[in-house]
Amino acid sequence: MTLPAAHSPVAMKRAVLAVSCLTSFVMPFMASAVGVAIPTIGRDLAMTAVASGWIATAYLLAMTSFLVPFGRLADIVGRKRVFVWGMSIFVAGSALVALAGSGPVLIAWRAVQGVGIAMSAGTSVAMLTAVYPERERGGALGLNAAAVYIGLSAGPVVSGVLTYHFGWRSIFAVNVPLGLATVAVTIVMLGRAEWTFARGERFDLPGSILYTVSLPAFVYGLSRIGEVAGPPLLAAGAAGLVGFVVWELRARSPILQVRLFVDNRAFRYSNLATLASYAAASATGFLMSFYLQYIKGLNPRDAGLILVCQPVVQAVLSPPAGRLSDRVEPRVLASAGMVVCCVALVSLAFVSETTPTAVLVTELGVMGLGFALFSSPNTNAVMSSVERRWASIAAAIVSTMRVMGQTMSLGVVTVLLAVFVGDVAVTPAVHVELLAGIRVAFIVFAVVCAAGVLASLARGQVHAATDGPNGADAAMSPGEDGPAVRTSGRRDP
Repeated sequence: MTLPAAHSPVAMKRAVLAVSCLTSFVMPFMASAVGVAIPTIGRDLAMTAVASGWIATAYLLAMTSFLVPFGRLADIVGRKRVFVWGMSIFVAGSALVALAGSGPVLIAWRAVQGVGIAMSAGTSVAMLTAVYPERERGGALGLNAAAVYIGLSAGPVVSGVLTYHFGWRSIFAVNVPLGLATVAVTIVMLGRAEWTFARGERFDLPGSILYTVSLPAFVYGLSRIGEVAGPPLLAAGAAGLVGFVVWELRARSPILQVRLFVDNRAFRYSNLATLASYAAASATGFLMSFYLQYIKGLNPRDAGLILVCQPVVQAVLSPPAGRLSDRVEPRVLASAGMVVCCVALVSLAFVSETTPTAVLVTELGVMGLGFALFSSPNTNAVMSSVERRWASIAAAIVSTMRVMGQTMSLGVVTVLLAVFVGDVAVTPAVHVELLAGIRVAFIVFAVVCAAGVLASLARGQVHAATDGPNGADAAMSPGEDGPAVRTSGRRDP
């Protein structure tokens, strides 16, 4: 691979890592920051509780719908190109949300934000895996994961400060310079380099339409499983996804290589482990927020200071865990991480009105340790288990599994709270029932996490499968899948 002097391999790695980390910071920062501001937005724009819920839902569904189609498009027309388009759309959407004068307009522009992030999320990780060889990939993915958790940690704190001093619109406005900086770094530091591993192949438009209709129906139905509209949407979405799989198996140029799940054991079980881990752990903050503010009687500020310890631990430990996964089999590290998470969830199932704060902080810290051990090594396993030509699709699928896991987690909580508490305001009269529901939820999540341990162990050896002339490193060298990077408008030999 020959690059201009200004874009040496080392400089290229650093530039792609910077771009990927900026993107990985912005996405969770946006999600966690908006969650804090939703009540203020609802009051300011006179939105109902249901309409306010769509501020988050529109973004989530748009992102879920387009992750895989845009991942495939990136492999055809260029990952950097789709990434820049996506980040530009995200910047425009953020500016328009900040200027929105009504609830429906704001929700529409939130969906535009989701589309932009869908274009950027998978392609940034795919570019990262394209420039880092397998022996260095875990460390890079660990830094990328740390950026995610820093965004999660900073979101609520920054959102509270910005909303208090400058109003909720400032939360979206701050994404404009962040997004523009990411676009500028991409264009200036990556120059004319591009990654295209399916150039000339056709884009499967019918399959894309079927996917973008069916998956959001399935995800939204899952999140509303306790309501009247939930089961029909879930069934319709599931039927559409079955039709999508049948179509993709017959398509000449599918947007999703379904046989990755059938023929690639490491890929299949690593993604199942992703789904299980996020289904088990995503609602922890939500449940603990209820517990700390209602059962323990803490104010939002003090509750937030306790809750932030989990993502902080994850941010600190993810880089070394990622680097360790370059030398130690990801199956071992990721599985150990899920066991640690399982222990933390079981411990949280025994919380009571008198549980000391130090114990709660320790339990959340242990959860952060487990997730740090799992996340980076698991992503490393997924990205190392496929040929480089499928990296964008692999990254998009991992992101989709995360979103589906988060949705499943919140769906379980919704159902359990409806069963134990009912559709009533949370007052001291129902605190006993609320605590019982929280405990049962943690038990359910511990069982889901245990199932994830089995999936993680079942993935087999990743490093052993990718070493040598026939492994992933060989598949990621110039050959039938095309060159690693195309520069100056030509293909390198």
